[in-house]
Amino acid sequence: MATNQEQQQNQAGRHQEVGHKSLLQSDALYQYILETSVYPREPEAMKELRELTAKHPWNIMTTSADEGQFLNMLLKLINAKNTMEIGVYTGYSLLATALALPDDGKILAMDINRENYELGLPVIQKAGVAHKIDFKEGPALPVLDLMLEDGKNHGSFDFIFVDADKDNYLNYHKRLIELVKVGGLIGYDNTLWNGSVVAPPDAPLRKYVRYYRDFVLELNKALAADPRIEICQLPVGDGITLCRRIN
Repeated sequence: MATNQEQQQNQAGRHQEVGHKSLLQSDALYQYILETSVYPREPEAMKELRELTAKHPWNIMTTSADEGQFLNMLLKLINAKNTMEIGVYTGYSLLATALALPDDGKILAMDINRENYELGLPVIQKAGVAHKIDFKEGPALPVLDLMLEDGKNHGSFDFIFVDADKDNYLNYHKRLIELVKVGGLIGYDNTLWNGSVVAPPDAPLRKYVRYYRDFVLELNKALAADPRIEICQLPVGDGITLCRRIN
């Protein structure tokens, strides 16, 4: 029979795996939040897409259900209408956004993999919000550079969500700060990066976690020092930093 200490160690080990999308120190507490507040209010389409995505081999890339709920409410609170998403995967956060926007709202969605997006597209279509999405396949930086050449795009976005290649987050920020309106928001996902931002140098980390950690640390430092924005870093999902453009 396992001792209490062994049970705690087993629980901690499980949390490192299951808790990737939550920084809460208890899986039971995270499950309580999901079952009490998130799942009962999750739109049927989002539930369907979440369950579909869970079967995908890269499901670790998806936005967590509690973060999806947060984004949906945030977009309603700021009355967002013109938005952008960099990094779509199967579209869970994209669907959360599309459901929150008014019928004439728009989302410019970019991802290097159309196949993943098309996996979730039938669910998005069934939810009646596909007409709000303009999906572009390929790297986002060239698209952003083209947009910046046209002055009418400057300050035209109410909300921008970034959940893509962490080594380009600062490159995105340099461009997005010009595209989001004064008073608008940019949300950077994974800014606590599996909790690795406070891990000691010799901590046993998965290869991809270790590789991107320095880029996340650099981003967090840069955002904290950027006078053009106000920031709020939240321990939702894997950490999300909201940046409000102030000038």
